[in-house]
Parts: sequence; C-alpha cells; structure tokens
Amino acid sequence: LNSLEFKIMKIGIVSGEMSGDILGAGLIKELKIFYPDAQFVGIGGEKMIAQGLNSLFQQDRLAVMGFIEPLKRLPELLSIRRHLFTHFAEHRFDVVIGIDSPSFNTGLEERLKNVGIKTVHYVSPSVWAWRQGRIKQIARAVDLMLTLLPFENAIYNEHNIPVKFVGHPLADKFPLVPDQQAAKSCLSDLLKDHQTKYDPSRPLLACLPGSRGGEIKYIGPVFWESVAECCKSIKNLQIIVPAANALRRVQIEEQLEHYQTLPICVVDGLSHEVMAASDVVLLASGTTALEAMLLKKPMVVVYKIAELSYWILRMLVKTPYLSLPNLLAGKALVPELIQRKAKVKNIVSHVLEQLKSATHRETIVKEFTQLHRDIKGDADRVAATAIYQLLHSSRNTSKANQQMQRDI
Repeated sequence: LNSLEFKIMKIGIVSGEMSGDILGAGLIKELKIFYPDAQFVGIGGEKMIAQGLNSLFQQDRLAVMGFIEPLKRLPELLSIRRHLFTHFAEHRFDVVIGIDSPSFNTGLEERLKNVGIKTVHYVSPSVWAWRQGRIKQIARAVDLMLTLLPFENAIYNEHNIPVKFVGHPLADKFPLVPDQQAAKSCLSDLLKDHQTKYDPSRPLLACLPGSRGGEIKYIGPVFWESVAECCKSIKNLQIIVPAANALRRVQIEEQLEHYQTLPICVVDGLSHEVMAASDVVLLASGTTALEAMLLKKPMVVVYKIAELSYWILRMLVKTPYLSLPNLLAGKALVPELIQRKAKVKNIVSHVLEQLKSATHRETIVKEFTQLHRDIKGDADRVAATAIYQLLHSSRNTSKANQQMQRDI
C-alpha cells in the first residue's frame, strides 16, 4: 500500500483574497476526505480557518490591488513570503497550494518546487489576457494548475504544463433557476430587526463596491452619487449595501455620512442574500460579477483604480472584456464602466435601463443560465481529487525510481 495512506499529511494553502477563502474552505473540506488527519497551514480567512487551517498571518495583509499600491507594502509582503517558504521547507510539507494572488504565490511556489515540494496553483492567472510571458515562470513554479474556466486550459496545454479544468466552485453553490420571491422573503426575515426596514414590494438595487479598502476608496464615492441620482428617478427605490467585513463597513459608513437622506441600508455580509433578492446589482469588477451572473441578475460592472496603475494595466491587457460574464460569453452581455467611463451619468443610465427593461432581464437570465451550466462541475471534489492523484502518482514514481536504483 502507498505510504501516503498512513502518514499525517502536511498541506500548505495560501490565499490572499476573500474569494480565495471560499475556494480554500471547499478544497480543505474535500481534501479531509482523502486525508482526515492532515495538517493545513498557511494563510486564509474565516472560512478556511473554520475548516481547520492554521493561518500564520491575517489574510487581508495580502489583499492589495493595482501596480503602485503593492510597491508601498513590498517589504512586508516579501517578509511574509520568506516566512512561509522557511516554514514549508523546514517542515517538509507534502504539497503547497497557492490560491489566486499570482504575484505573491507564484514566486513562493517556484522556490518550494526547487527544494522538492509539490506545488499546485488554484485559479489561473489571466495569462491569456495580459503578461503572457508569465507562463514561463508558471512552468517553473507549478506541478499542477487548476483552472476554473473552460477556455483557460489551452495556453497550459500549449506549454506542456499539467492542468486540470475543475469548474467554478461557486457554480455548484447556486441553483440554475433562482427563486427571487423566496430570496425576498428570506432577506425580509434576516433584516426584520434592522433599523432600516426592507420592503420586498419595492424595487431593490444591490450595491457592492468591493471587499478591499482600495476598491471602496475609488469606487464608493461614485456609487453613492449615482445612487442619489437613481433615487430621483425611481422614488420608491431602496438600496442595500453588504459590507464584506467590519473594516469595510466603517469605510462605507464614513463615505455615506454625506448621503444621510438616501434610503441606503448597510448590512454585515449577506451579499448573496441581498443580490438574490435584488432587481439589479451595481458592483465592483471581480468575483461578485460571477456571483451576480449565477444568481441571474442584471448588473452594471465598475472598475476604477489609481490612475497610474490603470494606465500601466491598459498597456498590458490584451482582452476586450474585464468581467467574467463577458469573458465567458465572448461578448458584451453586461455593461463595463472602466476608469474614466465610471462616471455618475453613465452608471445612472445603465442602472435605470436595467431596472426598467423586462425584456433585457429575460435575455440575461437565458444567457446566464447557459454560462452557469458551462462552468458547473463539482469543483471542490474535482480539485481535491486532482491534488490527491498528483501526490500519489509522484510518490509511486519516486518509489519506482528507488527500486530501479536498487536493481541496478
């Protein structure tokens, strides 16, 4: 029998984003089926910690965006990466899995692979869209790439990098046919004691300005100004803003001090519940756009960062779309308002159009349902199985090589 069946596995997992925390938690849960006594160590958020991860640093220390902002935190980020490498190498971990955050994780993975530790990267960097030269470092850094989107495998196959399409875990968590009325009733119950009452009979705009401080800094002000204008056109419109965490709630409420007359309700978490009950979602580009797609919601996607970072990004990106719904569809299903186009008048125009158009809503539901089917595939289980197979095939190869040496 393979000796891996009996040893206590040491599995490193490093995630720097809230979306990665969701992926990591599902992955840990499935890996524990293969390795019930495994030790999970690295960096993660509340969900991964609840599944048993020993997080050596707070996850939000890795949550930086743009090009210029990470430079300001470079000494701290390099220190964290050195600490992780030393810990994983000295304790001879069996595998280290980097979840997204490629700028941080790929360098760590390369160093670990060089000292004989198996490495997996979960969530493909957008090498098909920009900085395609990164594929060379990825080839040096990973033993296995796990992709979430069906079109991503081609570039890895082209460069002979082991790759497995697992589907997107979020696609497994949402029904193909959502029930908005049930969602409205659920949200009404959840907010029954909230100081700002939710009325399920009134139109609802969900506003999600991001989960990182930098996003809210640039996107928040234009969101609130846009919401104020939307309320002038739709008198009974109500707005709910799910705050990703306590820090983001403080940041949002500080910005909203200038809009105290608006019918805005800020809640802790509940992003899925709020979006499911909503009629339209106004959101910062990122995983939230995928969640809104899976909930079959009309949406307006906004992307805004520091001006210098944006101009650098603009020179590098080679794809016509930014949001996942448009990338998956290969066409502009949802409006993307990027940087200077993220103006109040543009946001208001698109939000009002989608709130008032039943025909558009029907088209979006049909398109999003097909995209949902395309990426649904029991991702947590498939990803864990692929990692299990990597570890066991590599161990069997190693034992065969050792036997060959003895025979010689």
